[in-house]
Amino acid sequence: MPEESSKEISASIDALISLFFESLPRRDQRNWARVYLNGLVHTSGKKTIRNIAGTGASSVEQSLQQFISKSPWDWTPVRRSLAQHIERTAQRPLAWVVQPMVIEKAGDRSVGVGRQFVPQLGRTANCQQASGIWLASSEASFPVEWTLTLPAPWTGELLRRRRAGIPDTARSQTPAQDAVHAVQRMAATWQLQRRPVVMEAGNADIPQCVESLALHDVPFVLRVDGSLPVSFGGGRHKPGPHTAPARELIDSLRSQRRVVEWTRHGRSEGAVTLLTAAPVLTTGGEDRPASAPPGPLLLVGAWTETALMPSEFWLTNITDRPLAQLFLLAKLTDRVALDFTEVCEPAGIRDFEGRSFRGWHHHVTLASVAHAATLLGSRGRATPAAAPYTAPRPAPVLPPRPLIPGQSARRAYIR
Repeated sequence: MPEESSKEISASIDALISLFFESLPRRDQRNWARVYLNGLVHTSGKKTIRNIAGTGASSVEQSLQQFISKSPWDWTPVRRSLAQHIERTAQRPLAWVVQPMVIEKAGDRSVGVGRQFVPQLGRTANCQQASGIWLASSEASFPVEWTLTLPAPWTGELLRRRRAGIPDTARSQTPAQDAVHAVQRMAATWQLQRRPVVMEAGNADIPQCVESLALHDVPFVLRVDGSLPVSFGGGRHKPGPHTAPARELIDSLRSQRRVVEWTRHGRSEGAVTLLTAAPVLTTGGEDRPASAPPGPLLLVGAWTETALMPSEFWLTNITDRPLAQLFLLAKLTDRVALDFTEVCEPAGIRDFEGRSFRGWHHHVTLASVAHAATLLGSRGRATPAAAPYTAPRPAPVLPPRPLIPGQSARRAYIR
């Protein structure tokens, strides 16, 4: 890291400590948070506590171990302050994007680890499964909340639960269910501008995700599999309702496709995608009957220029915006994936080697702050002097036209 950038990020960390860690009751805890954050940003290689402490510094290592794995400080106020700060000082987020994170492990003692099928890997792995909720715009994205999925043995076996310090309120759910519950908490208690949630969910999770988000008035764009059964048709002049896989319904509307030109996140070249959509009534899971959601749904499908069949599908309750806006909102997952690889992973988000539930959450919280310090510090926007706070005016849930994320000013919005 260039020396000038390193100094800016260190200054950013100092500023963020005073902003986010006021909830920590003791000054020494805030000092150890500063040490850990600087270690996450500046230490080479894997960001373990031992590497952050450095050689010959056993007292520092012990203090960091105590601060991360055993100290009972609450991570929720830190994450909430981070999210509120991002909304004030960075480019206003357009969506809350749920990004899965898989951490493969060799042993079986890290909290939440187990042999489980992982859709992102396409295979069974011995791993932890987590989800990050990111505030994302077309320019940058920031993780602000995390969930750790706990397989049944971690919540059902009392000895294992006690050793890992898993709270009594924790339950075994799917990663998608954990993420939706976290979104509900954020929407209810974090005092943030309500944003659309963009995430991927398996067929079995879709009904519950749709119901939970819609009932809490959370707009959503869910990436779904083409095999998802959807119901459509019916009404005064329409036969039905009918049920068919999402892929078949979208492909039957290929004559209604429209062209969208856009710029991929992190790239300079443009891309062309063909879009169409259909209103749908309900969705049903494999082991659950379909039930009517509290509002209308729209199924959106996309083809690449050369594809013969539609290849991507989204289900949304946002029905009053152009397809191009919904598509580009969905593509904020690419922005998050880019920032995860280029900023969050180098900050050690996967590197925690402890075994406690509390320690894992402390680590990913601090890694999220390190991610923010890296992005904001490198742009000179983290300190109050660089970015004086002014109260923002209320923003719409989606950006007003023609402000479209990922769009080049020289390209047509839609043709």
